[in-house]
Amino acid sequence: QVQLVESGGGLVQPGASLRLSCVASGRTLSTFFMAWFRQAPGKEREFVAAINWVGSQYYAESMQGRFTISRDNAKITMYLQMNSLKPEDTAIYYCAAAVQLGARDYRRPGSYDYWGQGTQVTVSS
Repeated sequence: QVQLVESGGGLVQPGASLRLSCVASGRTLSTFFMAWFRQAPGKEREFVAAINWVGSQYYAESMQGRFTISRDNAKITMYLQMNSLKPEDTAIYYCAAAVQLGARDYRRPGSYDYWGQGTQVTVSS
């Protein structure tokens, strides 16, 4: 079994930065495909960014250039650096892990085996 725990969310003003962390326990995740998703009230869960075990990064088009995903396999931790935050970035942010992505689409929530409980990010003046 794998447990994912997110942290780092909070209330910030537009233009600020936040760094989210996702710590894994219960099983080595060094070869897992990992991702960040977010869900705003009344909306579907949305792909944000993903990273494979060798560090290749994938981003949703609207986050490209503002968000950076990274991972530290030794610490079994994944990060999401978010810069130039906008009110529309307000959502609960979730980390997810896939044991073996295979042919599944990394942008789809159903492609992941494990999820964290989420951390709230609110961008407001």
